[in-house]
Amino acid sequence: MYRYEIILYWSAEDAAFVAEVPELPGCMAHGDTQDEALHQAQEAMAAWIEVAREIGRSIPEPRGRLMYA
Repeated sequence: MYRYEIILYWSAEDAAFVAEVPELPGCMAHGDTQDEALHQAQEAMAAWIEVAREIGRSIPEPRGRLMYA
């Protein structure tokens, strides 16, 4: 699981929940439910990082704060 910030919101235009990952430019996903959008965002992050490695792009460190339960 990646620890990048995810912004999750409802898009009336797309009629779906959208999950954006601001630290990974262009990385976003959508789903019919919040959980689905978050799951798809994890897959999108994995793909973004894989492609970045393949083309030699640097991969940013997550800026988010670690939360403890």
